[in-house]
Amino acid sequence: MHRSIRPRTARRSRTGVRAAGSLATAALLLPLLGAAPPESPAAAPSARLQGAFASAAAEYRVPQSVLLGVSYLQSRWDAHGGAPSVTGGYGPMHLTDARTALARTVVHDHAEGDARGDDSRSPLKATAADVPTDAQLPARLKTLVRAAQVSGIPAEELRSDPAANVRGGAALLAAAQHKLGKPLSENPADWYGAVATFSGADDAATAATYANDVFAVIRDGERRTTDEGQTVTLAAESDAKPQAAQIEKMGLRKANASDTECPKTVSCEWIPAPYEEFGDGDYGNHDLADRPNDQSIDYIVIHDTEATWEETLKLVQDKTYLAWHYSLRSTDGHIVQSIKAKDVGWHAGNWYVNAKSVGLEHEGFLTQPDSWYTEEMYRSSARLVKYLSKKYDIPLDRQHILGHDTVPGPTTVNIPQMHTDPGPYWDWAHYFALMGKPFHRTAGPGGGVVTVDPRFATNQPVFTGCVKAGETCAPHGSSAVRVYTEPSEDAPLIKDIGLRPGGQASTTDVNDMASRLSTGQQYAVAERRGDWTAVWYLGQKAWFKNPAKQPTAVDAKGLVVTPKAGATEVPVYGRAYPEKEAYPAGMTPQAISPLPYKLLAGQRYVVGGRTTGEYFYSPTFDTTSHRVVRGKDVYYEIQFGHRVAYVRAADVQVTPSTVS
Repeated sequence: MHRSIRPRTARRSRTGVRAAGSLATAALLLPLLGAAPPESPAAAPSARLQGAFASAAAEYRVPQSVLLGVSYLQSRWDAHGGAPSVTGGYGPMHLTDARTALARTVVHDHAEGDARGDDSRSPLKATAADVPTDAQLPARLKTLVRAAQVSGIPAEELRSDPAANVRGGAALLAAAQHKLGKPLSENPADWYGAVATFSGADDAATAATYANDVFAVIRDGERRTTDEGQTVTLAAESDAKPQAAQIEKMGLRKANASDTECPKTVSCEWIPAPYEEFGDGDYGNHDLADRPNDQSIDYIVIHDTEATWEETLKLVQDKTYLAWHYSLRSTDGHIVQSIKAKDVGWHAGNWYVNAKSVGLEHEGFLTQPDSWYTEEMYRSSARLVKYLSKKYDIPLDRQHILGHDTVPGPTTVNIPQMHTDPGPYWDWAHYFALMGKPFHRTAGPGGGVVTVDPRFATNQPVFTGCVKAGETCAPHGSSAVRVYTEPSEDAPLIKDIGLRPGGQASTTDVNDMASRLSTGQQYAVAERRGDWTAVWYLGQKAWFKNPAKQPTAVDAKGLVVTPKAGATEVPVYGRAYPEKEAYPAGMTPQAISPLPYKLLAGQRYVVGGRTTGEYFYSPTFDTTSHRVVRGKDVYYEIQFGHRVAYVRAADVQVTPSTVS
């Protein structure tokens, strides 16, 4: 996102202590739910979690398919080593305890750059905000506390023990079923309302979308090996049909979806961002436009909010702040649209990218780097991106679906200020698979290009700075692959002269993007040596470990650029602006500002797209002077380092990547 939100005080919860009245509540509820958990023979180590689902389902008389379906939509059955999600959810059932998670979290400051990123007006300064206190947190962020009350299981056990966590989730489902006046039936269809309640959604559309997704999982079935090596299977139940009428009796609010631009398969609500003047002729928090009529939409930018859901909505409605197009809630995948896609948001820190993109902010104020995102938010986001991609003809690839951390600095001075979200723990492989565009091998070793594609769960590069500067982070699956100056993990990391002009060494800090590839990105191969592959990166030969038995990249082919014959080097840009002759009289031309990098003779970089120079002039609230300036200069987008960049077509030649 635009900035991080740091709490005034990190309050610690009474870890391991039962909530008041938990035993009394459990004593009243358990007779309604069934007897104590049945005795069962010891399960094989790889089937222990499957046994936990069976045991909890029997104990609380919840259909096992319902329990498995809900858990899959929350966590894909992963335990994440006891680490909380971005909204403080623990374990396979994603039981939320935001207060405890916040007490264990250090919120990292992103650079304070100008989210608008336009030289024609003064930078917009962000304002500070506080994370809400525990008393202000909504019920959906405190479900673990409720689970402790209805099950009698200590909160610390619910956080740390996957089997206990599953029992707690089963207890919540049974309690919801009882509150709805429904029997503890063996028929999954009878549990539709309880599943909708489990989502924590406060509006009918989101609750229904969540429940429908759970029942889709139940009907289709699933099988996977979890992050702890547990094999879990949900057998398909084709006759499990949702009973949507149950939602109508739950008394949930009806969200305003009338002005939204979303697919029908998600829950979407319209909460507009204000386009208003304030102060001394200033205005916020976005610009009115007429896309794609006046300029094409070429990118979708993926962000991490680093704020609570409530704070995120408050910020997007602040006329003195910034605005983006869509916000996505982690617990249930609910979407709020705040800017029409035709208008330009201030979110990416690069005005060229802002003018040609749609921004998606994904909830996550608990930004410890070993946190994780729910499956339902991944699915909701993937559906939205696929919808926008089709509507605006945006290719579904990493050159057009950008992380905020891959947006280039528009000029040299902006490079150190560029943001690092969603970071190395966003699962790009799973995200693109949900969009029907999985990454895979498309060529042999002679294709000349590689697509970065490590196995997320087992790819665990060492990062530091998660809790304390220099301190090693907890091991966690990652989309990141680190690059070195030589084919050895003892060699120095690749340096980024834009990020560190003084030539200082790159680090393993979780927010240091200098020496990092990311899943789905494509690079031209420079050399291969045993288990190591070298690619062209930031004007250098960058090596990464890529063993045949556990590859971190797969072979591909495509188009690449290289300097035109006779040129020893060509400039690289952070924006594709038109030549000065294209600007009308009275309008100051934007500078064609090269970045400090060079694309050298003999090097090759993968082409992501071709575009004509363009600049959206809109420095005033009054739109009558707004204009899109188009030039004749042609640019190619390339994957230059971790971030994309642009080169002028006049400086390079485009060739197929295939090598002999």
